[in-house]
Amino acid sequence: MEKLILLIALLFSACHVSFSITDGLLPNGDFELGPKSSQLKGSLVTSHNAIPNWTISGLVEYIKSGQKQGDMLLVVPEGTYAVRLGNEASIKQKVQLVKGRFYSLTLSAARTCAQEEKLNISVEPSIEKSDWGVFPIQTMYGSNGWDSYACGFIADYSEMEIVIHNPGLEEDPSCGPLIDSVALRVLNTPTRTRANLLKNGDFEEGPYVFPNASWGVLIPPNIEDAHSPLPGWMVESLKAVKYIDSDHFTIPNGKRAIELVAGKESAIAQEVITTIGKFYELTFDLGDANNSCEGSMIVEAFAGRDTIQVPYKSKGKGGFISGKLRFKAMRRRTRIRFLSTFYTMKIDGSLCGPVIDNIKLLSVRYPTLVS
Repeated sequence: MEKLILLIALLFSACHVSFSITDGLLPNGDFELGPKSSQLKGSLVTSHNAIPNWTISGLVEYIKSGQKQGDMLLVVPEGTYAVRLGNEASIKQKVQLVKGRFYSLTLSAARTCAQEEKLNISVEPSIEKSDWGVFPIQTMYGSNGWDSYACGFIADYSEMEIVIHNPGLEEDPSCGPLIDSVALRVLNTPTRTRANLLKNGDFEEGPYVFPNASWGVLIPPNIEDAHSPLPGWMVESLKAVKYIDSDHFTIPNGKRAIELVAGKESAIAQEVITTIGKFYELTFDLGDANNSCEGSMIVEAFAGRDTIQVPYKSKGKGGFISGKLRFKAMRRRTRIRFLSTFYTMKIDGSLCGPVIDNIKLLSVRYPTLVS
């Protein structure tokens, strides 16, 4: 009887964990649990609830790593299985959340047939009418054909449904992006301190990074994501920036940093309250991620109308230097902005760029400076 009670307690505990994930994969988020053979027609999934923990609609395929599509070999980045979304197809899963908390969602995706593929990520129901993000996956940043993407959202309800949708219409209905590894992370709201007027200047607060993924996480431009999964910062450029971790890259400080992977089209910004006429000092670290990204790099830092260019010669083996910009505030709100002057590519053709980290802003007194 005692063993039975213990077993029941363990089962309830396991169920509780599966419905209260705050930092990790969704239940069957890697799709390793698949349909029964009777629910498959080749690779096509024939039942809307055939994939455990997921509901599907439209043409969805269950793909095994190494599966051939014409002359192309389909590769799954983690594990053995992934799903492919055909024209107007979607997968969705209900999750238990803490109402009012801020979450980030990370997923890995790859394009297959088409050159211009997109993913529409939404969380339903939502109070906001436009609380969804579109990820264009035409530009691939990873060298293996896969990238991880992140978006953020506010939990308006305690139970919501995560929907991953392919809005594309291709001539071949079986074409469409591959999806693998879907995870959630609760994000804390960073605050300004006496030691730093910027929020999350060390980038330690950000989206979930898959432990076995060595390519980082792309954070989409602000125009494509209403809630940035990088608290305190907005990606105000046309292309994404990459969120990287110290387990897979060399980072100047702490465990997380940002790689500016698309030249001037890859920029982050933050607005901070300043006192008109007062002097401030903006400091930051820049370097390379030890990922074979070689060449001459320049990081441009902006504080309102003031700017500085800091050059860095990368050998692709790690290392960093420090930059500093002193300025006089001309407005009550000053926009702090960082971008990379040049595009940089690795030998394999994948995009890369300088790493920035440890960004600090402090008010200072410079009696020798004149207005």
